[in-house]
Amino acid sequence: MAKWGEGDPRWIVEERSDATNVNNWHWTERDVTAWSTDKLTELLVGCRVEGDGASCRLTDVTKLEGEASINNRKGKLIFFYEWVIKASWMGTTAIGIKYKGTLEVANLSDENDMDDLDISVSLCKDEPVTPLLGLMRKEGVERVRKALGEYVTLLKSASSHGMILPTASGPSQPPPAPTPKQVTTSRTQISTSVPAKAVPQGPQQGSGSTAGVRISTCSFSLKETFITSPDELYRTFINQEFVQVFTLSAAQVDGCRGGKFQMLDGNVNGEFSELIPEEKIVMRWRFKTWPSEHYASITLRLKGVGDETELRLDCKGVPSGEEERTKEGWRRYYFKAIKQTFGY
Repeated sequence: MAKWGEGDPRWIVEERSDATNVNNWHWTERDVTAWSTDKLTELLVGCRVEGDGASCRLTDVTKLEGEASINNRKGKLIFFYEWVIKASWMGTTAIGIKYKGTLEVANLSDENDMDDLDISVSLCKDEPVTPLLGLMRKEGVERVRKALGEYVTLLKSASSHGMILPTASGPSQPPPAPTPKQVTTSRTQISTSVPAKAVPQGPQQGSGSTAGVRISTCSFSLKETFITSPDELYRTFINQEFVQVFTLSAAQVDGCRGGKFQMLDGNVNGEFSELIPEEKIVMRWRFKTWPSEHYASITLRLKGVGDETELRLDCKGVPSGEEERTKEGWRRYYFKAIKQTFGY
């Protein structure tokens, strides 16, 4: 891999011109406790489960104690959060009898996985035993666990915007969902020249198209390990907010089969051909400077191994002469950027 500043200019991010936390070297911190309090309440209140004609829902968050913050050190985002949560719930049987109870989460923190959360459910004092308690302890707990997982995902995406400083010419944080005609000032520069080997002799100069020209291509594979779950890593590649955060630039990402994406200020674009949650992402992928309408086929395979996820990238159809540059870009501006940004 090339040293900083020696790589392909298409991938190189501009230096800042000011002296404020140059290269994100110094420790900066953002308190997101107030944001977290509002978001947790929003996600929990109204959580509802049903079964055999009965239903239960969370009616109120009665206790929300803790704190949350995001720290940036040397361009790496570190998330701290620790919460104790208590909520009230109400259940209604199939014949309309109502029961009340409580739910408590004792250890929502960055040190615990979602599967390790201690979520307890009980009935209010003097309430008789009811099958609704079983419904809440099984379906209700999983519904709450899912809501808390959504909070962590949002904490690592939406609330972290602007924590890693932009280049001198870029905005303070990427704007949401811009259209291709509203692409912001470039943070990543891609050279306008195409290596001679990538495009053999084609149409006469001035034709404006290389359509139908056969070019020589190559293939390669890469492997990387991330300290996160396959689910989290999968979302990182197909979620627009996540992509904008780790690329530090505006992006359009339609994370569904057939959905198109455009990132790095329009210098990379393509389309998702196949999506299997937590397992595989297949995409048509191209540099803006490649021959017109020529795409490489990239397959990302995810495999959970303990607390880590192994990723294998298989790339086919890269124009000859572009192999090393494309490899370097994926290693540095996808894999390394994701690890530094999200702590994976």
